[in-house]
Amino acid sequence: MKLIYLLLGDPKKHSLEHRLFNTVSLINGVLNLLGVFGVLYLENYLVLICLNVGSGFLMLVMYYLSRVKSIYFILYWPFNLTILFYLASMWFFNGGSIGGNHYYLIPSLVIALILIRNHNIWIVYSIYIGVSASLYIVEYFHKDWVTGYATEMDRYMDAGGNYLFVQILTGILIFILSRNLNIERKKSEALLLNILPEPIADELKREARVVPKRYEKSSVLFCDMVGFTKIAETMNAEVLVHELDQIFRAFDRICKENRMEKIKTIGDAYMAVGGIPKENSTNAVDAVLCGLGFQSYMAEQKEIHQLHGRAFWEIRLGIHIGPLVAGVVGSDKFAYDVWGDTVNTASRLESSGVVAEVNISRSVYEEVQKIFECEPRGFVSIKNKADIEMYLVKGFLPEYASPIDSKLPNELFQRLYKTGALFYTNEVES
Repeated sequence: MKLIYLLLGDPKKHSLEHRLFNTVSLINGVLNLLGVFGVLYLENYLVLICLNVGSGFLMLVMYYLSRVKSIYFILYWPFNLTILFYLASMWFFNGGSIGGNHYYLIPSLVIALILIRNHNIWIVYSIYIGVSASLYIVEYFHKDWVTGYATEMDRYMDAGGNYLFVQILTGILIFILSRNLNIERKKSEALLLNILPEPIADELKREARVVPKRYEKSSVLFCDMVGFTKIAETMNAEVLVHELDQIFRAFDRICKENRMEKIKTIGDAYMAVGGIPKENSTNAVDAVLCGLGFQSYMAEQKEIHQLHGRAFWEIRLGIHIGPLVAGVVGSDKFAYDVWGDTVNTASRLESSGVVAEVNISRSVYEEVQKIFECEPRGFVSIKNKADIEMYLVKGFLPEYASPIDSKLPNELFQRLYKTGALFYTNEVES
């Protein structure tokens, strides 16, 4: 695979058109040079050798300019005209229509269409049809312009060899195109999965729409940076974006590790939901684990920044559990989103939360109290809502806590959590 990327280009760095030009120019250049060995027995082999070597060399020069110098778009016509000149010359110097060189007009048109990006397809078709028709017409009226074969055996061998060669070339072209299209499809699917959860992406591809779905118990996590505006005023824009990118990349990783679905970021705010699009009974614990992961990461980064004399953000984080609706709306720039009072409440919990703490509602506390040590905050006034009873998650209960850090799980928790036995035990006890 590394050798292929070295010769033809890396899909992550080079466009489909660029890779196709690299491939086609390299293969045609090499095949034309190898074609020298197929004409040695013919009467005018010196002319044919010159045509094969000259055209093969030109194509390899174009391959070099494309692969090494990244010049490929402007080489479209020089490359196709080189092919047409080569085929027209071979027509006259090697048997005309009774030979086998006219077979190459078909794969040459295929090559032209493969590389056609931003070129007029009707012009390409007209040129190829015009060249093909002209060659037959000229031969019809001037048979003496065409060099024939010394013997019937020469004709059969040359025509048969060309026919076989065309089949091989056509097969290679089809393989190249299908392989590169598969690479592009995988890139597109990977990009889509970075935007939408896999089940939602599959439904969208299958049905061209996503039916909104109601979830009865999902955990919503909101997080934003405290003091972001103040610190941002003193930072270079590029540095600011880089810092946020590093933080959100870490949050993305933590979400994946804890089975949370990232929904979106808005400025310095981050939102994730547990229990969607695949429902589960663990999402409250997943969300708290995710929140503790965010908390630990930010505390670690704050220490590092302070050692270098740089300011860093604190986070404010809130988690609530309840029913919500999830789906995709709109027809352009698809986004998977969630709606409902649970989402609004989680947002209010975050904005009213204690800085650098994992703030959870009473509903979440009831789900996780047998796993995590929680400190009650009492009822907290929430904007546009009735007062909500809130708790702070301080870490794991002693039986599940790591001896090193109470905010890290021990082996017992990890084993029970992985097998699901922890949640089954809690359900039985409750």
